[in-house]
This record gives sequence, structure tokens and C-alpha cells, in this order.
Amino acid sequence: MKQSKKWYDYLWIFSLTYLILGFFNILFAWLGLLCFFIPLLIAVIKGNKAYCNKYCGRGQLFSLAGGRFGFSRNRDIPKWMKSKYFRYGFLIFFFVMFFLMLWNTWLVFAGSRELSETVTLLWTFKVPWHWAYHGTLFSAGTAQFAFGFYSVMLTSTILGFLTMLLFKPRSWCVYCPMGTMTQLICKARNVTLSQKS
Repeated sequence: MKQSKKWYDYLWIFSLTYLILGFFNILFAWLGLLCFFIPLLIAVIKGNKAYCNKYCGRGQLFSLAGGRFGFSRNRDIPKWMKSKYFRYGFLIFFFVMFFLMLWNTWLVFAGSRELSETVTLLWTFKVPWHWAYHGTLFSAGTAQFAFGFYSVMLTSTILGFLTMLLFKPRSWCVYCPMGTMTQLICKARNVTLSQKS
């Protein structure tokens, strides 16, 4: 018997809408913070990875494109990509790049650097994105954060689609930095609770 769809089965629409909105107005990139804080809060409060398993719109988008639409080769991801060394290494690399983005944002806030109206793909390729910025009542640093954060979100989506094409639809979930981080939080929380009991 086919199970009825739940509201959270349609969160892929949010992920797709987010990417489209950021193309037209970069300030919508701030909405992506929800995808950072909600998984962490669920892991801290509930001690599980419910966000990854149920509420991740990006994972749903990969499942849809790779599964229903058949864009995935549906092959197993290599063992080295599943290893903790790769996952933790990628998490560290991701955070280094994220904090560099925050540093650049701070420099614009402080007036030491001009606003860069570009999106950096795969942490390397700077793509002009000036059409998506129409000025704001807020400081240039607000827009700089949006450009940087959208770069992070778009880069991770591109990586997710690449691994979806090469391997199984949700292969990105194996080494997703948020997934790795929430897993670490859940482990630490459960160890703490077991020591208290």
C-alpha cells in the first residue's frame, strides 16, 4: 500500500526556490541559515538526525532528480568517501572555507574591503552575480555575507548533484558537513546522557 505524503516530503520545493530566489536577489541567501541552525537544534534537543532523514529539502531534491527522473547511475559510493577520515577532513575544510567567508564579510563591514558582487563556485571560480544585488537599506557587509553564503549553498548543491549523477541519488548525504556535524553532536549528547544515568 502506497504511503500518503507528509508535508515535509515537499521541502525540496523550498531548496529549489531558495536557489532560484538567490539568482534574482542575493539577499534571499540569508534564508539558508535555516538549513544550518535547524539541523543543529534538532541534534542538540532531540539527539537524532531527523533533519537529515525527514526534513532536508536538498536531499529530497537529489532523490527526486536521481530516483524518479533517473539522472543517477545508482552505483555505490566509493569506500574512501564513506570513511571517517574523508568525512571529518571535508568537514574541517568546509569550516575553514566558511570562516574565510565570514572574515571577508567582516572586512566589508569594517570598511576595509569593497563589496564583491560575485559568487564563488567550488571555492575557486568567481562568477559575476551583480544582477542579483539591487542595493539595500543595510550595510554592504549584509550583502557580502549573502554573496558568500549563497556561494557555499550553491557549491554544496553542485557537489551533491555531481555525486548524485555518479553514484546513488543521496550520495551527498554520506559526506555532507551538516550531516557529519549533527552525527557528532548526537554521539556526544548520547554519551553525556548515558554517563548521567
